Amino acid sequence: MVSVKIYVEGGGDRGELKTRCRQGFSAFLRKTGLEDRMPKVVACGSRQAALDKFRSAFAAAVDNDFVVLLVDSEAPVARDAGSWQHLRGRDDWDKPAGAMDENAHLMVQCMEAWFLADEAALAGYFGSGFNPNSLPGRPDIEEVPKSEIEQGLKMASRNCKKGRYTKGSHSFGILAELDPDKVTGASPHAKRFISTLLKKTS
Repeated sequence: MVSVKIYVEGGGDRGELKTRCRQGFSAFLRKTGLEDRMPKVVACGSRQAALDKFRSAFAAAVDNDFVVLLVDSEAPVARDAGSWQHLRGRDDWDKPAGAMDENAHLMVQCMEAWFLADEAALAGYFGSGFNPNSLPGRPDIEEVPKSEIEQGLKMASRNCKKGRYTKGSHSFGILAELDPDKVTGASPHAKRFISTLLKKTS
């Protein structure tokens, strides 16, 4: 059986936030059909930390290990660009020797873009006072700039009991509530990520 480990950007420098990050991604992934073959999610904090931990794990991997890097793209991704090609161009990150494009995946342009695919989950999470009309409202969620997404989330939640959206306080709780079918239907890169995991663990 293949052992899958995902080194994900997120969780900052605090242990409690890393736990929430890991729990959020795990809850999301369970709903994709991976419940009986769950990957291990490693919350790494910064993008650079995720890369460094991925590199170490990839170098130490044995035959039945499948190691994955998952980070925000932080910018639009060219239509025909692979993940490593994008990361090389934007971040000057070199692909580790022996790594394939399936070892790197992108949340385009950030994890919060996935939230735009499931407004019902956002409304359910924030409850009374949530205003979806403040969100970007675009179907092409991968084309929405990160700043526009974050501003939209803050405005949409400004009258909610849970308070105005902040990444650390709310993001991983929302992630856990998302419908993966809606996310993969709106985000080609999310669909590629989930499809890769399902294929590797089948």
